[in-house]
Amino acid sequence: MTRKATLAALALACAVLTLVSPAAVFAAEVVAAPATTAVVLPWGDWIVAIGQAITAVLLPVLVGLISRAVYQVAPWAMLFLTQKRIEQMAEAVTDYALNAVGGVAKGQQLTIPVGSAVIAKAVQRAVDVVPAKVIAAAGGPNGIAEIVFRRLSLVPEANAANTLAPAQAAIQAR
Repeated sequence: MTRKATLAALALACAVLTLVSPAAVFAAEVVAAPATTAVVLPWGDWIVAIGQAITAVLLPVLVGLISRAVYQVAPWAMLFLTQKRIEQMAEAVTDYALNAVGGVAKGQQLTIPVGSAVIAKAVQRAVDVVPAKVIAAAGGPNGIAEIVFRRLSLVPEANAANTLAPAQAAIQAR
């Protein structure tokens, strides 16, 4: 054979081996593979990734909803706490005034002048010891006088004109 024929045969053999070789190797792998080979899917990683994505989206939404709920409930809670504090203050200053004014026995009905004196003493005590915010929330000294007036047990003849008004006038005079 000539040199050209030899080179052509060699090139043809290389081309055939190149085409056949990957198929032969693949066939060898398939034959050599055990029958129990399974395809493993990393589904645990997928679940973790999906969970992280959902958490990243839902956590800010949840925080926003909780913040909105607190924002809507806060005024009602503040009102309740303020009303409770006013009631506690009114009870405390009324009890103080009943003990501080002479001629008053606990549980008895108060006459008109004694009732006015108790109201004035209770309001003065509130102004002296209660925080300004609570006094303002109660309506100032006149509001406290009205609250104390409602809490007292007065004789049937007592009313706002003859009991509460003189007490408020005495408070304003101070």
